[in-house]
Amino acid sequence: MTYTVEVQEEAWPLREAFRISRGAKTEARVVTVSISQENIQGRGEATPYARYGETPKTVIQQIESIRPAIEKGLSVGELTALLPAGAARNAVDCALWDLCAKQTGVSVVKTLGLQEPALTVTAVTLSLGTPAEMGAKAKALSGCPLLKVKLGNTHILDSIRAIRENAPQATIIIDPNESWSLGILKSVDRDLAEMGVAMLEQPLPAGDDDCLLNYDNIVPICADEACHTSADLERLKGRYQLINIKLDKTGGLSGALELLAAAKKYEFGIMIGCMVATSLAMAPALILASDADFVDLDGPLWMADDREYPLEIQQGIIKGLQPKLWGGVSS
Repeated sequence: MTYTVEVQEEAWPLREAFRISRGAKTEARVVTVSISQENIQGRGEATPYARYGETPKTVIQQIESIRPAIEKGLSVGELTALLPAGAARNAVDCALWDLCAKQTGVSVVKTLGLQEPALTVTAVTLSLGTPAEMGAKAKALSGCPLLKVKLGNTHILDSIRAIRENAPQATIIIDPNESWSLGILKSVDRDLAEMGVAMLEQPLPAGDDDCLLNYDNIVPICADEACHTSADLERLKGRYQLINIKLDKTGGLSGALELLAAAKKYEFGIMIGCMVATSLAMAPALILASDADFVDLDGPLWMADDREYPLEIQQGIIKGLQPKLWGGVSS
């Protein structure tokens, strides 16, 4: 068995600047992997994240370091021993899953015995802005069932009030991207609960989360930067009520499945999340959506353009998975 491997960095312009507490971006820089045998091709996409010490260059170097093993016919099971969890392993892992589906004629969903993704509610993200700006964006998105709000450590309650006034029916979740302190968290917790905020995603720096141990919060807290793989879960118990599963952290669909199973045993709530990326990166995560309390796979909505056979997302609803995009059988 011999595979052909292609690895490349791609830049996808965004339709508008995406702002969080750490800064803003105007394009998504991703790494794609294509693994082929004869005329059958599997693809995977990953987003290197500077917060985890990754760049497109370092991710490509990691993938190139195992090129000989891939070319010899590397399996999904063998990949874990060669690369650590992260974006590089994600791209290769998802490409191998896609290739296997097309080689066998059995979709990834059927192979795993999962439910075929149908209509899925995804969070639609409001990037960081002034309370007035965020209120206006919420009004434009008021028909979406679930809004995810990027916040910093100022104007917190004013922003949520503005959003709630303009999207009274929407479920609201908040992501400060580690920008809060425990003092801020305590000062806004009750008010946020009264405004119907359903969840807080990683409000404190991941390294400071010991202070959450047995903290009596009202709004449930979800671990994002603090949770990468199943090895993290024992430490997170008692600090967080939910975890955010992202394939770029787990090292692909294989790691995500392992983390999902372990999280259920630990009785964590589940969020399926994403980086800002194209539909190709969302597709493997979408097949896990039926097990999630919250789904946040709106990355393609930020793209000025998207892949062929993209996910269709209307008013915060993902309308199934295109088999030709990823994970389906060859036509």
